[in-house]
Amino acid sequence: MMIRWARLPLRVRLTMLFAVGMTVVLSAVGAFVYARAGRDLLATVDAGLRSRAELVSADVRGQGPALVNVGTSLIENDEAFVQLISSSGRLEQSSAIVGAAPMLAPSVVATITRPVWFDRRVSGIDNVTRILAVPVVSRGTPLILLVGSSLQDRRDEMLGLAYALAVSGGIALVVVAFAGWLLAGAALRPVERMRRDAASISVDELDRRLTLPAADDEIGHLARTLNSMLDRLEGSFARERRLLDNASHELRTPLAVLHAELDLATANDRTPEELLAALRSAREESTHLVRLAEDLLVVSRAQEGELHLLRSQVAVDQLLDSVVRHSRPRAAEAGIDLAVQAPPVLASVDPDRLRQAVDDLLDNSIRHTPAGGRISVRAAQADRQLRISVTDTGGGFPAGFLPSAFEPFSRGSNGDRSGRTGLGLAIVRAIAEAHGGRVEAANADDGAVVTIVLPATPEPTPP
Repeated sequence: MMIRWARLPLRVRLTMLFAVGMTVVLSAVGAFVYARAGRDLLATVDAGLRSRAELVSADVRGQGPALVNVGTSLIENDEAFVQLISSSGRLEQSSAIVGAAPMLAPSVVATITRPVWFDRRVSGIDNVTRILAVPVVSRGTPLILLVGSSLQDRRDEMLGLAYALAVSGGIALVVVAFAGWLLAGAALRPVERMRRDAASISVDELDRRLTLPAADDEIGHLARTLNSMLDRLEGSFARERRLLDNASHELRTPLAVLHAELDLATANDRTPEELLAALRSAREESTHLVRLAEDLLVVSRAQEGELHLLRSQVAVDQLLDSVVRHSRPRAAEAGIDLAVQAPPVLASVDPDRLRQAVDDLLDNSIRHTPAGGRISVRAAQADRQLRISVTDTGGGFPAGFLPSAFEPFSRGSNGDRSGRTGLGLAIVRAIAEAHGGRVEAANADDGAVVTIVLPATPEPTPP
């Protein structure tokens, strides 16, 4: 049942719920009106019976039961009638229509000491009879005056009222349900417009957005949220396309060189020395391709949130000493002084990934620092953070390049400071963010400084 209900169109469900709610409201109002009208009609009947009882009681007290003419004291018909009964239950006088027998049994009459109301079936009277029993004393004789009236007229009026309520309520329910259908359609019209807009947006038209409704309501908030999502998707597609274009550009050069070297190596007139040089060049280009493929894989996994870490407690000073020791021959060959300064602290990091990040920073600094320059690697613990900085004297980042320095294949106006493949700084950022940290870039007085900030709380190594 719930599955069938969920499959109904939203407009139909809203209309049905609206109709059910209005049915409950109309039923409650109808029940209240019906009950109130019934009480009012019964009060009218009771008021008439009291008036008649007062008239007849006055005659009984003044003239005695034998002299009372109930026919002249009361308009006698099949709707109103009177009986006088002794305290023993004997019928003294009665209207002709109910003269066959007392309207109340002797056992009931004997218990009457004050005015009491009864609803009884009386022979010869249609429907239920409303009876008012009033004790009366006439010339020392206790009597019971019974004044009765049929409730047939009340019943007829109540039936008419019920019919009128049913018909008018049904018509009102149909009108209200139709109004609910129109109202639901009007309320859902902006949603349908957004659906058509969304259906018309394709990969080639990612700059299109949903039409915002005029009202600042829940549907307007939904439209703005969806437009914000489209903004993020457009940015993501743009980054993916830019990454693909740049990767294709980066792959084209080494592949072309590799193809040319292999063509030269397969020529018949190549000397062994030339063949060996061609193979060495091909090996360098293949190494470049492998490095580019690995870097692209790291960036792709980072963007998809799948760059997994294998954390362990690592001595930061030993890890940085290892990275610097590996890069020192290249720095010495370029005439660059390379130094490291790190405290003996432990940090919960992935040693291979952190080593890769620092190595990319060092490689970038070595390529952009002139001979006679300096590169320093420092680590410091402060404010429950581990900061690892690589500072060089290579002239710094180009103007306007810092905001996009960590984007894949980002290049400055005077050269590339993002790594060998244009992915170096992007990989550093990916590794830092995978650790829950961040990376910062800035220009120093005579160079650039890039800092990896990790949130891990390092602990001092035991002495």
